[in-house]
Amino acid sequence: MKLKLTLFLYLIVFPLLVNSQDIQIDHSFSLFESGKDGYDTYRIPAMVTAQNGDILAFCEGRKDGRGDAGNIDIVLKRSSDNGQTWTRQQVIWDDGQNTCGNPCPVVDKVTGEIHLLLTHNLGHDHEGDIIHKKAESTRTVWVMSSKDHGLTWSSPRNITSTTKDDSWGWYATGPGNGIQIEHGPNKGRLIIPCDHSYDDEKGKVRGGPYEYGSHVIYSDDHGQSWQLGGVIRPKVNECQMVELADGNGTLLMNMRSYFGENKRTHSISYDGGRSWTKPYDVDELVEPICQASILRIQWPNDFNKSVLAFLNPATSKGRHNMSLRWSLDEGKTWPGIYTLYPGPAAYSSMSMTANGALAVLYECGESNAYEKIQFQIIKMIR
Repeated sequence: MKLKLTLFLYLIVFPLLVNSQDIQIDHSFSLFESGKDGYDTYRIPAMVTAQNGDILAFCEGRKDGRGDAGNIDIVLKRSSDNGQTWTRQQVIWDDGQNTCGNPCPVVDKVTGEIHLLLTHNLGHDHEGDIIHKKAESTRTVWVMSSKDHGLTWSSPRNITSTTKDDSWGWYATGPGNGIQIEHGPNKGRLIIPCDHSYDDEKGKVRGGPYEYGSHVIYSDDHGQSWQLGGVIRPKVNECQMVELADGNGTLLMNMRSYFGENKRTHSISYDGGRSWTKPYDVDELVEPICQASILRIQWPNDFNKSVLAFLNPATSKGRHNMSLRWSLDEGKTWPGIYTLYPGPAAYSSMSMTANGALAVLYECGESNAYEKIQFQIIKMIR
């Protein structure tokens, strides 16, 4: 399997870096559609590939409409054939009229266990009120896990006390997916990208004095306990990360930006997420202020170069034009781009399938970006 995967990446992915005309959407399927299976709207996609090869696609099922608060459940569909067919929808967390949200899964490659990090709030508490600390309650942090590749799940477990600063208001895990560090002194660490709101007398978030920041939480005991890592400030928010190929476990965080430049923002951690460099803009990665996803699709070796993939609505105004980009130099430049969907589009997630293809999951529609969540397999033609 390892040899076949290496050959696939060399022959299939590498030409993608030379000529985007050769990209082919091999399989495209509307996985979650508004108004179906008892939900008004589906939002916030997240996707991972389990150790047995099953693809797990999570999202929020919103009973009350497109808003971020209200009666919101976490739903799941699984595929055991590399995305060709899918199971019926499974509700894995429903807390009545309250909000269960922001799915962010990570696969432990040592144990095979899948950990799903989540957030929760009372359904009548809205983001603005939580930020201004006028809500009845606040956002809390939770985790569920599966030891059978996503077939069954543990009950949600509250981990707020070790993962949230008491002075923060808003909090979100991901959305998207976490990673496990594969090299260096922190090898094996499970790490989840998150964001929060904090008090700032100069801040202007929701009328201020508040600001947004990004941060991570991590586990060094295979998900038994979770700890708060380093923060990145100011004016950054929803985020995703990759491990850089320096052998030291260095991390690159890619963040939604509020600096007013309509560009993604990056930060680096050299100590496994305990601290981060000052955020800096990435000129090539334009954004309309939206979530995005980043994924390592190839490690460098004797045959292949490093390849990172990035997916977002590539425009500086309005959420549309869902586009795939790639980098050969650890995220310093992004020379390649291919549009997957030119119409309205927003949040996304990516994963590598068991047979070495790139799977993407993103919000899109005809009149607005939240009509459905689309699954696609990206391959090459020769």
